[in-house]
Amino acid sequence: MTEIPVVVAAERLEAFLVEAWLAMKAPRPQAELAAALMVRTDLRGVDSHGIDMLPRYHEWWRQGFIVPDAEPVVVRDEAATALVDGRRGLGHWVAAQAMGRAIDKARAHGIGIVAVRNSNHFGAAACYAMMALAHDLIGLATTNSPYVAMVPTFGRRAMLATNPLAFAAPAGRHAPFVLDMATTTVAIGKIRQAARWKRPIPAGWALDPAGRPVTDPVEALEHRLLSPLGGTPELASHKGYGLGVMVDILSGILAGAVYGDRFARSDRPARRVHDVGHCFVAVDPARFRPLEEFKRDMDDLFDALKATPPAAGQRRVYVAGEPEAECEARRRREGIPLAPALVDAVNAVARALGIAPLA
Repeated sequence: MTEIPVVVAAERLEAFLVEAWLAMKAPRPQAELAAALMVRTDLRGVDSHGIDMLPRYHEWWRQGFIVPDAEPVVVRDEAATALVDGRRGLGHWVAAQAMGRAIDKARAHGIGIVAVRNSNHFGAAACYAMMALAHDLIGLATTNSPYVAMVPTFGRRAMLATNPLAFAAPAGRHAPFVLDMATTTVAIGKIRQAARWKRPIPAGWALDPAGRPVTDPVEALEHRLLSPLGGTPELASHKGYGLGVMVDILSGILAGAVYGDRFARSDRPARRVHDVGHCFVAVDPARFRPLEEFKRDMDDLFDALKATPPAAGQRRVYVAGEPEAECEARRRREGIPLAPALVDAVNAVARALGIAPLA
C-alpha cells in the first residue's frame, strides 16, 4: 500500500526545527541557521539530509557528540588558507563559518581553502558550495563521517563513509551549476528514506556481508555496506572508490580529523567525539578572465548540453542543479511531502524535547 505523504509548509517546518534546536540548547543564531539549511535541503528535494536527520541529531546530542553552543576556533590562518577546530559544535554552524572564511580569502587572494576538524554532520554539502555563488565565486565543499559505509572495490567490508562532495559555479542567463553527490552509488540517507516509505531499493546500491546485492532497505541499513559510485568493478566502481579516498584526504587527513575507519579504531567513541572533517574551497573566476566572459561561456555550455537530443522515453537533458531548483520552486508553492514514518519519528523527538509536535 502506498503511503500518503504529510505535506508541511516550509515556514512551518523551519519554525519547528528552530524550536527543536533551541530545546537542544543551541543559541538562537545556530538554531536559526541549522533550521534554514535543513529546510533549504528539503525544498531542493534532498530529503535524506533535511528534517530526516533530526532524529539522528537528537540522538547524537543526547549522547554528547554534538555541543550546539560550541564556537569554532581558528587554529591557523595564513593568506589563502586556514584550519578551523569545530570543538564538537553544530556542523551547520561550523561549516557556514568556515565557508564564509574561504569566501573572504578568495575575494582577497583569488582562492581560499579552509579545512575543518572536530566537527559534526553538516547536512547537504551543496549548502556551502552554493554560498560562493552570491559573490560570483566557484565553491567546493567536501566532508567525511566517522560512520563507514563504502565497501572498497574488490572488498567486502565497509572502510569509508559516503564522503560527499559539492561543486557550484555561477552562470549568466542560466541557473548556476550545482553538483552535490555522494561517492557511494547512493547516500545512506536515500536508503533510510526508502525504508520510511517501505519501498525496495535498486540492486547495486547496497550489499550483504557476502558481497551480494540487497534490495530490502531495512536489511541494507542493518548491514550498512554500500557500493562505491559505479556499483561494480565491471561498471568502474574504482572511480567512486578513488573519489571517496580523495574526499577523505581533503576532509580528514588534511584537517587532522577522522578518516576511513579511524573512528572505530580510536578512543573517539568513548570520548564522544565524532571529529568529522570538512574542506571548503572558493575560487574567483575573475582572477583568470573577465567574469562576463566566464558567465557567457557557462551559458554557452549549458545551451549546448540542454540542446542534446533526449534518449528514447526521456523528455529533456538536465544540467546539475536544475532538478533541485525546480523542486524548490514547486515545494515552496505546494509544501514539502514527508513520510508518515518520519513525522512519527520527528514527533517522538518533539515529545522528548517538550515542544509541540510538527503535525
